[in-house]
Amino acid sequence: MTLREQMSDRVSLALRITILTTLAVAATIAALCLAVFLTVRSQLLAEVDDALGQRAEAAADNGLAAEAVLQGISPEALVAADIRIAVIWDGRAREVSMDDSLVEQLGRRELAVSTGEAEQSLRTVDIGGVDYRMVAVPGGEDRALVLAQSLEPTQATLKRLGVVFWIIGFAGVLLAGVAGWAVATTSLRPVRRLTDAAERIAATEQLTPIEVSGDDELARLTVAFNSMLEALSASLQRQRQLVADAGHELRTPLTSLRTNIELLSQADFQGGLSERTRGELLADIRAQIGELSTLVGDLVELARDEPLDRSPEPVDLAQVVDDAVQRVRRRGQGVTIDVQSTPWLVVGDAQLLERAVLNLLDNAVKWSPPLGTVHVRLADGVLSVADEGPGISNEDLPHVFERFYRSHEARTLPGSGLGLAIVEQTAQRHGGQVRAGRAATGGALFTLRLPGAPAADRQPVR
Repeated sequence: MTLREQMSDRVSLALRITILTTLAVAATIAALCLAVFLTVRSQLLAEVDDALGQRAEAAADNGLAAEAVLQGISPEALVAADIRIAVIWDGRAREVSMDDSLVEQLGRRELAVSTGEAEQSLRTVDIGGVDYRMVAVPGGEDRALVLAQSLEPTQATLKRLGVVFWIIGFAGVLLAGVAGWAVATTSLRPVRRLTDAAERIAATEQLTPIEVSGDDELARLTVAFNSMLEALSASLQRQRQLVADAGHELRTPLTSLRTNIELLSQADFQGGLSERTRGELLADIRAQIGELSTLVGDLVELARDEPLDRSPEPVDLAQVVDDAVQRVRRRGQGVTIDVQSTPWLVVGDAQLLERAVLNLLDNAVKWSPPLGTVHVRLADGVLSVADEGPGISNEDLPHVFERFYRSHEARTLPGSGLGLAIVEQTAQRHGGQVRAGRAATGGALFTLRLPGAPAADRQPVR
């Protein structure tokens, strides 16, 4: 883990938002202050240049570059005015001051003005550790008048402006930090509520929804969190109900098995059971073991309350129906199964689909009368299974797909009450649906619809 990731783990979200907000405001204030400072500096220097150029041109027009006029200027007055004057003629320079510090700064640019090669020269020079703005203008034939003005007042103004900007920037950053912290703590309050709710749920397992206020993104997050809680609560309720129903359904065959095994044990100890009775007990035990195996398998299938975990692939539903019909015919003696199907490709799990079709066929065979007929039709992704039995009563019709639900008449017949629930779950996993109703013959009719597409390369099955 990098240092940045470690710091991110230690710093709270509110503090991170505050830091980022403060840095953004600081960068904005710094850029703004720098832009204003550079603009003011450029403007002040431009004003100094304009004023100095105008004064130099006016002085040159008044003949200040003449030697007689220069001799009448007091150097002390120039020093008091913070102005330095020099004249260049015939390639020589003369300064009106106590020293020749200005003359030492003159160069080719000023000499070019005196010879007429340039109209003006303007630049900054260092005289005695002080910055001066120096301008040179023509002062007559082969002459140039040079004026230099100190930049100390301008630089002092810029320094004061810089101090003001530092104070404003510091105050702005401090205010931005306080405002950022206030905004972060206020805006993250719903997030903290969600965090507290999640921690409470983890500690108490009480899936209590959170009150929603407002209609912003955080309110939508709260609504989504409440939806998740509702889904989790429903899942837990289904899990508890499944465990309770499974325990109830397992109790009867286990009790019967234990009773039969105890009878066999006592008979072996006492030697009092006939071969016929022993055979009946063993047959009953085998039937109960088979019933338990079926029940456990159905429970395992129903416990997979999740999307398909195997890789789905195209499956011909007509072939699945054919295979299921062959299996049911081998064990459903005395009942005719009339099949008419057209190929239909479904993207899904072949094993789950075959088990669902088997459950529908087994249910139809179980309720069919002796020598009855089960009608199976598959067309355009709709599988219908109709029997000639007593049908489903209006009282039982809304509950036939519930787990462990068995009608009063079905309690005397073998079965776990989970077969139709598995059919419904398989249909939902494949994006389809299953419905129960009454057939034209008076028996039960189950209709399974699965999305898919026709398979044109196979012939219809009859």
